[in-house]
Amino acid sequence: MEKKIVNAYFALAVVCVVWGTTYFAMRIGVETFPAFLFSGIRQVTAGLLMVLILLLSGQKITISRRDITRQFVAGTLMIALGNGVVGWAERYIPSGLAALIVSVMPVYVVLIGYASGTDRKAVNAHLVIGLLLGCIGVALIFRDNLADLGNTNYFVGILAAFFACFCWAAGTVYTKHKPSAAKTLVNVAFQLTSGGLVLLVGSIFLDDYSELNTVSTDSIWALVYLILFGSLASYGCFLYALKHLPSGLASVYAYVNPFIALLLGYFFLDERLTWVTALALTVTLCGVYFINKSYQVKRIRRTTSLKT
Repeated sequence: MEKKIVNAYFALAVVCVVWGTTYFAMRIGVETFPAFLFSGIRQVTAGLLMVLILLLSGQKITISRRDITRQFVAGTLMIALGNGVVGWAERYIPSGLAALIVSVMPVYVVLIGYASGTDRKAVNAHLVIGLLLGCIGVALIFRDNLADLGNTNYFVGILAAFFACFCWAAGTVYTKHKPSAAKTLVNVAFQLTSGGLVLLVGSIFLDDYSELNTVSTDSIWALVYLILFGSLASYGCFLYALKHLPSGLASVYAYVNPFIALLLGYFFLDERLTWVTALALTVTLCGVYFINKSYQVKRIRRTTSLKT
C-alpha cells in the first residue's frame, strides 16, 4: 500500500477520534457563549494560526484566485453552514444526538455525488447496505427521543442539525471534485478563515451579545481546545484524507464520532444512554464495514480491469 494511502488512513483515524470529542466541547462552549460568535472566533483563530505556522516554517503561501474562490465556497459550506450551525443546534439538543444526526452525512455524500453525476460509479451493493445500516443505527437512537420532538426548540435544533449535515456533505463533494492546486495546509488556512469570517458576520444578526457577560471558564477552555485540536490539527487531517481517499470512505468518520460523543455526554453531561444505543452502535459499525468493503471491491475491480 502506498505511503500516502497509509497516511490518509491514519489521518482519517485522527479525525474519527478527535471530532468525536468536539461535539462534547461545543456543547460546553455554546452553553454560555453566543453560538455563532463562538464558532467564528474558533475558526478564524485556527485559520490565522495555520497561516502563521506556514510562514514560520518557511513555506510560501501560493494560491490562485480560482482556488481562493473554491476554498471560500468549501469554507462556507463546511465550516460556516456545517460546523457553525451544528454548534448552534447543540444549545437545544444533546451533543450525542447532534453527532448522530451528522452521521447520516455519508448518505448525503452518496446522493449528492450520484445526483450531480460526479460519483455514480462508486455506488454498489456493499455501499448501499452500509449506508442503510448507518441510517438504521440513527433511527434506533431516535426511538428514545420521539417524545422530545414536541418541544419546539428541540425540534428546531434537530432540523438545524440535519441542514448542517447536508451542507457539510455538499462541501465534501465540492472539495473532492473541485480540487485546489495549492498545498493542503494552505487550503486548510483559507477554508477555516473564510468560513469563520462568514460566521462572524452571521453572528452580528443572529447572536445575543448580552450573553458575553456570563461566559464561563469552561466555555473558554472549550474554545481553546477546539481551536487547537478540533480545527487546527484535525481539519488538516480531514482534507488530507479527503484528497487521497474516496469521498464516501473519507466520510465514515461520521459513523464513529457519534459514539465517542455519546459516551462523553453520558459520563460528563448526564445525557441519556440506553441499550438501544448499544444496538445502534453494533448496527452502525456494521455499516462502516460495508462502506469500507464497497471501496475495496471497487479498487479490486479497477485493478483487474487494468490488467486485462
